[in-house]
Amino acid sequence: MPDLTAFPITKRWPPAHPERLQLYSLPTPNGVKVSIMLEEIGLPYEVHLVDFGRDDQKTPEFLSLNPNGKIPAIIDPDGPGGRPLPLFESGAILQYLAEKTGQLLPRDPARRYQTIQWVHFQMGGIGPMFGQVGFFHKFAGKEIADKRPLERYVNESRRLLDVIEQHLAGRQWIMDDDYTIADISMLGWVRNLIGFYGARELVGFDAFKNVAAWLERGLARPAVERGLNIPKRP
Repeated sequence: MPDLTAFPITKRWPPAHPERLQLYSLPTPNGVKVSIMLEEIGLPYEVHLVDFGRDDQKTPEFLSLNPNGKIPAIIDPDGPGGRPLPLFESGAILQYLAEKTGQLLPRDPARRYQTIQWVHFQMGGIGPMFGQVGFFHKFAGKEIADKRPLERYVNESRRLLDVIEQHLAGRQWIMDDDYTIADISMLGWVRNLIGFYGARELVGFDAFKNVAAWLERGLARPAVERGLNIPKRP
């Protein structure tokens, strides 16, 4: 039985199954990336809800695992060399889990790096830009009288959607016929933009036919459906 007591986070969230991968998350677009991935690859895991309403992410225990105070984060009790591995940043976790299991990341070196480039595209563009649209359209930012920030982020989000739209022409997934971590990295963000953020009309989403079809295919996957809901459980 792995001993995870050296990790302070386990004092706040004691593992019932320390032999399983420990996931600390919340159902945000970044948070569901890892739960979807774990459901897709079938790796046993135990989920711990990090409640932002209680500032769980600011506690010393959580910061001991991720000093940046963001979700998701994991502890893999069976990390490299059989030693527990703590890890944060959703893109890094996706790549780690793909390499650990040999799933959802092409083995061919060229296609592997092409997949990783799209994960970085999501992390550097889609996540920050869509998140800003959410802030200025749905949350406190909507009270700001100057609408130029919202206009800037809406225009950039449209541009990014068009990048995906053009790339998906003639393709089922980001990497042609191969469903990969590139798709997983983006699904929650596109879903959130037109759903929770309520920005469907704002960004003109219905004009992006290829993106809409890709999103529908992704959300229809049973593992995606499970992964979107599991972090809600305490």
